Amino acid sequence: MVILTLFKSAFKSLNVNRWRAFLTMLGIIIGVTGVIVILSVGAGAQSLILNQIEGIGSNLISIIPGASDEDGPPAAVMGIVVTTLLPEDMEAIVNDVSLPEIEAASGYARGMATLQWQNRKNDVTYEGVSVDYPVVEGMNLVKGRFFTDIEDKGLAKVMIMGHEIAQDIFGDIDPLNQKVKLRKEIFRVIGVAEERGSTFLGSPDKQVYIPLQTSQKTMLGIKHLNYIRLKIDSDANIDKTIENIKIVIREKHDITDAAMDDFTVRSQAQALDILGSVTDALKFFLAAIAAISLLVGGIGIMNIMLVSVTERTAEIGLRKAVGAKPRTIVLQFLVEAITLTFIGGLVGIICGAVISGLITIVAKYLGYHWEYIITLSSILVSTGIAVGIGIFFGLYPAIRAAKLDPVEALRYE
Repeated sequence: MVILTLFKSAFKSLNVNRWRAFLTMLGIIIGVTGVIVILSVGAGAQSLILNQIEGIGSNLISIIPGASDEDGPPAAVMGIVVTTLLPEDMEAIVNDVSLPEIEAASGYARGMATLQWQNRKNDVTYEGVSVDYPVVEGMNLVKGRFFTDIEDKGLAKVMIMGHEIAQDIFGDIDPLNQKVKLRKEIFRVIGVAEERGSTFLGSPDKQVYIPLQTSQKTMLGIKHLNYIRLKIDSDANIDKTIENIKIVIREKHDITDAAMDDFTVRSQAQALDILGSVTDALKFFLAAIAAISLLVGGIGIMNIMLVSVTERTAEIGLRKAVGAKPRTIVLQFLVEAITLTFIGGLVGIICGAVISGLITIVAKYLGYHWEYIITLSSILVSTGIAVGIGIFFGLYPAIRAAKLDPVEALRYE
């Protein structure tokens, strides 16, 4: 009954100074909203990334230039150019008798340039790939064909266009056999890919695909590969295949000590684990930054509660004079502080849920398969932190109020 009475008193006190109470809660509202939105957006982005990688297929192995530890990304993923991976490495892997599990393989050499047809221009990413690319990546064509091994070896200037870039450049005109300029080279369009949707790395629908050797020798002037991707016949053979691939590349690169590897071999499952841990760390780091505003809100609550103690000195003196114990006075002001933070936390949760929902709608409108995720843990953590801040920052003003001398308090004006 005492606690219920204290809560009624707290609501009555807050109702007297509504705007001051609202401004006091604002820091808590902003902090909780930020935490909810960041955790929701982080979870949605993480789900998008992982689902897209899983959608490519679980029976894929990637070979990336540059060494890395077991739990971290290789240097090439961080944007550092490493030139240790060569087309000859892919040939050795595909032709090795110890690797019959490999169904298809593709090398990759990527660049950016302006694509032009008549007076229409677009900046695009062009990807040099092997003839097995459609098998490895699951690409289907809606028009035309993919290039052949002869065209790749002959440095043919042929191109497959992503669905969206074909629409942007040609509109209703049939792209097949049209001549386009990529940088200074003239390419003939021989195919159009099926729409594949946007990914966190970009949109394959906005890319164009050319023979690997044409990309390396004609467009980029390089000998190395950005990476290699292999399709394996069964998930059960992934681990064995990875170990055999390492042996083949070490022999090719004259590496006798595994600690000196200049390459990284990862399965899709390993990539998912690493990516999940990285996105988790980033998500909680950003949430921690957002939670700083909760600390600011807590300081605001303490200041207002101190002002309230000063304003209500005579009331406190009267309460103590008629027999109110110091513990009751402490509880009175502590309950007011907790009520402020709790209401602010609830408003923050509602605002965070609404903003997260709007972000989800916008992301889906832009073509991303974004999930709306508000976890119970994020709500409980945000509410718990808000109430904890109310207790922590409300305790000092409450104790100060309880220590007031009743005689001096009654004489206070």
